Amino acid sequence: MPTMTADEASGAPTTMECSTTTTSAYRWIILLLVWFGFLLSFVDRLIWTSVGSAAAPSFGLSLAALGSFVSAFYLGYVVSTALAGLASDRLGPRLTLTLALIPLGVFTAAFGMTTSVTAGLVLQALMGLTAGADLSAGIKLIMSWFDVRDRGRAMGLFMTSTSLGVVVTNALVPQLLAHLPWSGIYQAAGLVTSAFGVLCFVLIRDTPTGEPTPRIGWRELRTALTNRQFMWAALAGMGGVWGTWGFAIWASALMIHGLNLPPVIAGSIVATYGLVAIAGKPAIGWLSDWLGGKRRILVMIDLLLFAALLLVMGTLRSATALWIVAPLLGLTAFVYSPLQNAMAAEAGGQAAGTAAGVSSALGSIGTCLVPLVVGIGFQATQSYAVAFAILALGPFLGALCMIPARDTPRP
Repeated sequence: MPTMTADEASGAPTTMECSTTTTSAYRWIILLLVWFGFLLSFVDRLIWTSVGSAAAPSFGLSLAALGSFVSAFYLGYVVSTALAGLASDRLGPRLTLTLALIPLGVFTAAFGMTTSVTAGLVLQALMGLTAGADLSAGIKLIMSWFDVRDRGRAMGLFMTSTSLGVVVTNALVPQLLAHLPWSGIYQAAGLVTSAFGVLCFVLIRDTPTGEPTPRIGWRELRTALTNRQFMWAALAGMGGVWGTWGFAIWASALMIHGLNLPPVIAGSIVATYGLVAIAGKPAIGWLSDWLGGKRRILVMIDLLLFAALLLVMGTLRSATALWIVAPLLGLTAFVYSPLQNAMAAEAGGQAAGTAAGVSSALGSIGTCLVPLVVGIGFQATQSYAVAFAILALGPFLGALCMIPARDTPRP
């Protein structure tokens, strides 16, 4: 007859139970760390959308040229997201995230110290090169620390950082501009980002066991990137981010120059765009988990609604109407992303980091092009509605990509 240990006889938790409980609790600390790192990355990249009009005279830039710095950032970002995904699988997400955040902070602070267009473009490209690791490293850690039963809500919570980044940037930065020069805002953001990178290195572990991330071979990487389901999910994400970040980048300037709204009003309207999604992303993650991992149909419906609301937004002219529609637009503009990213990572299997990185890189091509395309379209037509129609095209095509896609079967 088996005998009980003293702990079992007394009703105390066993060593295995204590270990499981500790791991279960620590995974939320891991999620918090990658969430905040992703938030800082998004704040750094979006600062220009709020300070661009004020900083443009320092660089001698026209309105149409404001998007050039954003495009320079995303040129670097496209390259880094794919490479960072590979690094997450080969070197481990902890080291990859640390080596991204520290230099990102340095380059962000340096951008606040220059008024040269050439140096500014180079620094924005370098910021992009270092900022691309946050997503793939975060997703790799979530895949390691959370099982399939609650991965949807973890991904939803993680992706709220992008929405909150829009809120923080548009609500806080215009207020800071009343007290600080635009350069001081960049320098402060850079210092915080680098300091947090050091904290991540100290606190993050690659896996619940503390063992390094298993080395992924080239065969697994090739299999992941040629997966049909991965490609459709990645293309859908490309269409979605065209609208999401195209709006975040251009909305404030379009409202100021197209509708003559005061900058603080325009910024507060755009802030509500990101605010609602903070609750929406975890909610759709929970819904996906509750439906047994159904993601495809939810992504398709959301992208179609997003495209429709962008067209509606382009017909509005009053601040009151914009206040009403912006939260609805923000909800649809963000909630597809945790499910789309989960689809891409799950289709990648063991090479989840690389799959997430390449998917993000494809999306960044859209983000790189949309500032220039919208800027050219608005400059040529001076039409607020045309600018929003250009933004709506991306999520509409993304929804079409979901038609042949399929959900990854549940185990």
